[in-house]
Amino acid sequence: MSWYPEGYLFSTENLVHAIFDRDSDENKLLMKAALGEIELHAKAKSWNGVLWLITSMLKENGESIYSGKELGELKNSLPVVWVTK
Repeated sequence: MSWYPEGYLFSTENLVHAIFDRDSDENKLLMKAALGEIELHAKAKSWNGVLWLITSMLKENGESIYSGKELGELKNSLPVVWVTK
């Protein structure tokens, strides 16, 4: 279908670059996905890698600075289609 946006499959590494490196090509693709110009896909387990990175690296007084609810909101706000296969 010609109206359907082009799609890309992100690895965990791509996802980390997209979220944490605003100068990366992956971040540029993330912005295009937010505009509906392309569609990004990532395996659901890739979110676990991002989640681990956030919770283990972003801490204050030994505790994660983000609550589970905030992390869920972050995941849901990303323009990513999460695939389980």
